[in-house]
Amino acid sequence: MNKNHSQYSRRKFVGLGLASALAPSAVRAQSPNSKLNIGIIGSGGRGGANLNGVKSQTIHTLCDINRNVLKSVQAKFKGARTTTDWREVVANPEIDAVVISTADHHHAPAAIAAMRAGKHVYCEKPLAHTVQEARWMQEEYAKQKGKIATQMGTQIHAGANYRRAVELIQAGAIGKVKEAHVWCNRTINSVGTAVLEEQPVPDFFDWDVWLGPAADRAYNQGYWKGGNLNWNRRWEFGNGVPGDMGSHLIDLAWWALKLRHPTRVASEGPDPDPVAAAPWQEITWDHPGDVKVKWYHGPEGMKRRSAILQPLVGKDTEINKWGIGVAFIGEEGVLVSDYGKNVLSPSDKFKDYTQPKQTIAPSAGHYNEWLKACRGEGESLCNFDYSGTLIEHNLLGNVAHLAGKVLDWDAKNFKITNDEAANKLLGKEYRKGWEINS
Repeated sequence: MNKNHSQYSRRKFVGLGLASALAPSAVRAQSPNSKLNIGIIGSGGRGGANLNGVKSQTIHTLCDINRNVLKSVQAKFKGARTTTDWREVVANPEIDAVVISTADHHHAPAAIAAMRAGKHVYCEKPLAHTVQEARWMQEEYAKQKGKIATQMGTQIHAGANYRRAVELIQAGAIGKVKEAHVWCNRTINSVGTAVLEEQPVPDFFDWDVWLGPAADRAYNQGYWKGGNLNWNRRWEFGNGVPGDMGSHLIDLAWWALKLRHPTRVASEGPDPDPVAAAPWQEITWDHPGDVKVKWYHGPEGMKRRSAILQPLVGKDTEINKWGIGVAFIGEEGVLVSDYGKNVLSPSDKFKDYTQPKQTIAPSAGHYNEWLKACRGEGESLCNFDYSGTLIEHNLLGNVAHLAGKVLDWDAKNFKITNDEAANKLLGKEYRKGWEINS
């Protein structure tokens, strides 16, 4: 293969819909003892961790836009083929399943093309780059349900502490929950220059594929080098802190409260920047049943979180020491949780509290849940229906930030009803040849 150009030019792969013509509509049946042929789309960084999670299977193809990464990883998987273009992976009928660990703007295009090609899909969080893509992911999975298995990369969903928190809430430990406050102390560093000066494209880097659906521009390593904490700052490639860490943290509230679609969303923060994600936000989603979910990130977000929550928990815990967390506010108390601990407040009331019986089975392991589902052994918990609604919800918070107003959301008709112009923020334009055919 020419090191600068994939055999699948944009002319040959218009609209990604061609994937369904290049591969079978459903994967071949897998026996419980057979190994899947897996294509790894994004092989370094987060992709390396995900590759490690599925290495029990046959690693058929390694894909990465960085040829230096491919060379390094292939040394550990000597039988694997390599490519810089994920479209070749999706088009290969020998591949049963794909693991997608790219920048956010490739998640939905690659996953939708793979689902249409009948492949099982594991996709890193967030599942999509726009609200529209999150809805398309749900719809495509619904069409393929029963034929393929899907999983979003919210690894902590398999953790024992998340399960215990869900059991406490659903057992009524703190009574009816009216609010869930979710936070992450991470911020977004300034992007600085919106358009970077042109640099020569290194021989090891497939710049055209890295750009993918994003607007065409001259190469500069400043767009991609440093990984998630770099490109995630830019709306064109990422979704800021709510898209990134919100996928993990709001997931606990989503699961425990059995949420689905909000009816209204508002975001407070600095004035919206058309290039860069917000350094801090306070987002509020209203849900049916008079339930609110609130999100905070960045220094100002942490101040607001503490001002609200510290008086509710008193001396039972110091909220400022929780860099990430979820606080459920119930009629009979408060539960504060993170990845590894749960605190019930007021402590005097819960001193002799009898913990509820275990109702959620221990996880087989986040990756094993997906692999078992690929072999027809049940459905993965973070499948694209569950995770698709979660990401649709979270990214509506970014839409409210960019719109600068409270938005009324009609989920059934996929429409913001009180601001026609804001509906344009639900989707985006795609570079020619990288469109998603809905």
